[in-house]
Amino acid sequence: MHTMYFTERPYRYVPNDEVIKNGFFGIENKHFDSAKGAQLLNEYLDEKVLAEELGFDGVMLNEHHDTAFCMGSVMNVEASILARITKRVKIVLLGNPIPIVGNPLRLAEELGIIDMISGGRLVSGWVRGGGSEQFASNANPAFNRELFNEAHEVIMQAWTKRGPFRYEGKHFHYRFVDPWCLPLQKPHPPIWIPGLLSPETVEWCAQHRYPYIALATFLEPTVELWNFYRDAAAKQGYQVGPENFGYLQKVYVAETDEKAREIAKYDMFGGAGIGYSLFGRPQFMFPPGYNSKAATARIATQFSDPDAGEGSPWASLGNPGGNGAEKRNGHANGGSAREQVSSAQVDHRSAVWQEREKTVDVAAVRKQVFDAFPQVEHSMQVICGTPETVIKKLRVVLEVLRPGIFAFWQNDGPISKEDRINNIKLIAKEVMPAVRQIGKELNLTSPFEVTPGSRPLPASGKPESVGSLEPLLRYREREGERAGAPAH
Repeated sequence: MHTMYFTERPYRYVPNDEVIKNGFFGIENKHFDSAKGAQLLNEYLDEKVLAEELGFDGVMLNEHHDTAFCMGSVMNVEASILARITKRVKIVLLGNPIPIVGNPLRLAEELGIIDMISGGRLVSGWVRGGGSEQFASNANPAFNRELFNEAHEVIMQAWTKRGPFRYEGKHFHYRFVDPWCLPLQKPHPPIWIPGLLSPETVEWCAQHRYPYIALATFLEPTVELWNFYRDAAAKQGYQVGPENFGYLQKVYVAETDEKAREIAKYDMFGGAGIGYSLFGRPQFMFPPGYNSKAATARIATQFSDPDAGEGSPWASLGNPGGNGAEKRNGHANGGSAREQVSSAQVDHRSAVWQEREKTVDVAAVRKQVFDAFPQVEHSMQVICGTPETVIKKLRVVLEVLRPGIFAFWQNDGPISKEDRINNIKLIAKEVMPAVRQIGKELNLTSPFEVTPGSRPLPASGKPESVGSLEPLLRYREREGERAGAPAH
């Protein structure tokens, strides 16, 4: 199993009230202090070096634009530095938003340079980019998936086709393609694709035999998504394995459960926020044309109901049956499985903005977010506690999803540098050895051990599942019994 470290690298000094009022996307950059930003960026590079020293297999970077929750607006710059100052870890980019880069041929050359300088340690990843990225780059969201597919084709041809040659597509036109800055890894670096419960993206991954990395999504819809991949892979003639899947998990470790819980609670206001609900308002997250028709219809239903999302915004989101508005309208079990899975990210990423009034009551929203933490912890969106507490829960996640790639997502929000470093060290020294042992017990093969897409289908022709909810159900039953609650 491949283990890696990730943080959003947030600008930690943005006023929390402003985040609650507006979401991270759209906050005026008058709140940015370049001196503080410079200090933070260097701290984040130091954290990646420390992660290598402590034994992580990889360090993960991502990219967002015009937002305080991610300072890595051009992660290739960070990656190029890490390529030189680290020696062993994989440099995992999840990922470049290829529909908005404008020139995928130049991107292919940049990544080729990073791979060469690192000695062949680059793992490249592509993303469509969040809805807000379309505004940040002045891109037409209706062409997002078309641009994604065509940019991917340009990069792959640049890496694997002998030049010079001509490329003529719908959106990109190159009369002369003959790059010399080609990756050291042949035929190209490994490609992993991160996502938030989009069946279309998962099917595309299966067709290309790329591992899919779920970004801290709820376990129930994630297992269902694994099954989408399984079935799509079977159509391509292969059996999926752990090497086809990865998972990003928020983990906080401290000397006591109470201290870890206090740190984790503040993470709900950092980075993208728990469930990405503080990423941005729905009008920024879901611009017209960016989502499928089914997802857009669900947004309209959700926000036309004044009682949608009563109580804690995340209270019902761990249930694939849907939210209160759906159940009252008789749609809890309606629609295809694809639509139900797609809709999970809509609910998940917009829950905190289901307010009934135009004016945001900052104190009320802050309390609402804090009050949601028990449900967030129960659903394992965040795992926190002492090493012993955390290991028990991580075993459940690994047994449920059986991913060959596992990323520890940490240290966002107003968390002190001392607590951040302590967190990394405790995970590396106390938690990761147990996680590796669990990986061996479950035979969680990484893409570096088994080539994704190389497993033949069973003789029956019927593909086998990788994930299962049974371990989660058993865990909840045990915990219910310990708490004196009736077992279900």
